[in-house]
Amino acid sequence: MLYDFIVIGGGIVGLATAMQLSERRPGAGILLLEKEDTLARHQTGHNSGVIHAGIYYAPGSFKAELCRRGAEATKAFCAAHEIPFEVCGKTIVATSDAERTRMDALYERARANSVPLERLDAAELKRREPRIAGIAALFAPSTGIVDYRRVCAAMGREVQAAGGVIHLGTKVTAIKEGPEAVEVVAGATAYRGRKLIACAGLQSDRLAQMAGLKINHRIIPFRGEYFRLPPRLNDVVKTLIYPVPDPGLPFLGIHLTRMIDGSVTVGPNAVLGMAREGYPKLSLNPADMASTLSFPGFWRTLLQHPGATVKELRNSLLTSGYLAECRKYCPELALDDLGPCEAGIRAQAVLSDGTLVHDFLFLETPRMLHVCNAPSPAATSAIPIGAMIADKVV
Repeated sequence: MLYDFIVIGGGIVGLATAMQLSERRPGAGILLLEKEDTLARHQTGHNSGVIHAGIYYAPGSFKAELCRRGAEATKAFCAAHEIPFEVCGKTIVATSDAERTRMDALYERARANSVPLERLDAAELKRREPRIAGIAALFAPSTGIVDYRRVCAAMGREVQAAGGVIHLGTKVTAIKEGPEAVEVVAGATAYRGRKLIACAGLQSDRLAQMAGLKINHRIIPFRGEYFRLPPRLNDVVKTLIYPVPDPGLPFLGIHLTRMIDGSVTVGPNAVLGMAREGYPKLSLNPADMASTLSFPGFWRTLLQHPGATVKELRNSLLTSGYLAECRKYCPELALDDLGPCEAGIRAQAVLSDGTLVHDFLFLETPRMLHVCNAPSPAATSAIPIGAMIADKVV
């Protein structure tokens, strides 16, 4: 059989793409291949479940627009499919004068992006969040929370209802582009499609190379470690509590996140992962480590961010350091409050010169489109990202 579109990857970007393709081309033959036995097994299923408002991104940028549209589309999709979500808001807390200065710049950026935001002084912060300490804060009322695994399950049902086919447990082992079609091999089975879209996340660089493309980047896995607070602290915050981010890094810092199941998590940090898909602590995949350590861009990144590298590693090894970051804005937390929680791993594209890729990175040929970097917040923005990809290939 010759499919019209083959999508590789059952995370939220791949599913949103397949869903958008089915809307643009009713009746088209769509095949989605996922190597795991369940959808949303990796990045999508291990994130903090936040529906972001679009505060952090450069005014007028593609990321800012996609996030704003994506937040609205995600909430509408959840409402249409009876997926629980909550618009609880986010409070960004400054705990020092330097952070307050950065917070002021963030406020102006959010205003330029038309994101509703309130300034809070220390007294108002204490009134709204009695157990949080800070000298000032910003409140984003439109931020929400959801379980993105449930979103992905609903997207999968939409794809199948439109006639699309989803094959789980199907690991791609070869890709060959021809003048009329792309052949995708998974074990002993070969599939043919007029167009291929690869949304492979943590394995995206390998699939691009498998397809014969020359790349100037490598996926470096950054491990985000979380802790879960005990049930007695489920009411410690009323909103999501975030620190003021460092503008030089693509990570938002350790935050307190209310989850849709009522629990509260703390995290994540950002340390080098020794396995792209190894979630238990100290997971090691020799091939993944060799890929990272043999890439010159990795070492150049370390040299460009030595302070952050040392700090994140120290806080990963010493839970007391991790706790100190949390206690800056939630002083009542103790070591015993940091319970186990599964880690996440972020697929960060890094160029050979050590530059962290903050924007989308696509590689295209006449019959293939490889999504090599879908920047945070890809889960929030997935529906318009899928629409953008569908427009590129239809």
